[in-house]
Amino acid sequence: MKCPARLPLLVVVALLATGSVPVAVAHGRVRAPEPLGVTTTALVSAENARVGVLVRGGAHYCTASVVHSEGRDLIVTAAHCLTGSGSGGIEFVPGYRDGRAPYGVWAVTRTYVGDGWKGRQDEDSDVAFARVGSRGGEEVEDVVGGNRLVAGRGRSPVGEAVTVVGYPKAREVPVWCTNLSTAYGDSQQRIECPGYTGGTSGSPWIDARGRVVGVLGGFQQGGATDDVSYSVVLGGEAAALYGEATSG
Repeated sequence: MKCPARLPLLVVVALLATGSVPVAVAHGRVRAPEPLGVTTTALVSAENARVGVLVRGGAHYCTASVVHSEGRDLIVTAAHCLTGSGSGGIEFVPGYRDGRAPYGVWAVTRTYVGDGWKGRQDEDSDVAFARVGSRGGEEVEDVVGGNRLVAGRGRSPVGEAVTVVGYPKAREVPVWCTNLSTAYGDSQQRIECPGYTGGTSGSPWIDARGRVVGVLGGFQQGGATDDVSYSVVLGGEAAALYGEATSG
């Protein structure tokens, strides 16, 4: 994905002071400034096509997104979306809208969940990866592309503009919201955006350079209210799990 042109520092400061940032600052494309913390229907775009629903038993229940890997077949989501009873038979539908699968349906063939979550459902380990099978000789990243993953951070970023794209179970289209992420302790990050109901677990947090810097989950499996969402800091454990998934 192309990176947006850098805005002069004074312009960025002024926009933050007024409570607005260009979506380009948080999702890699140029648009007019939008208010921070406002949730709307996500646009149809090449970038948003990388985000999709996880489907099990004919219904979508969580969100996932394609991340770049050598095998070009990897998605990232929350660990609690890939574990529990009936965790088999999962499919990924990128760019899902109104019951349609414009980029096909991709079967999950292998999942990667860290020991911290498998052993004790540690909220600081609520991130996971999955590989999906090829279709017609193509991998999912060949079809929709993939965002870079940033992992290995030591602490939560403070004041970073991110866009969260996800699929509420009660809706057939994705929503998005841009706001500033803040630290929640050393191992979690939070963002205030309304309307992130059940089904948005696993939604990617995408920074100004189009990179995944978080995944909706973690504390209270993403938050006890619809207006505040959480993500684990993608630290050493997430980096190691990503390495296992890309080499597996």
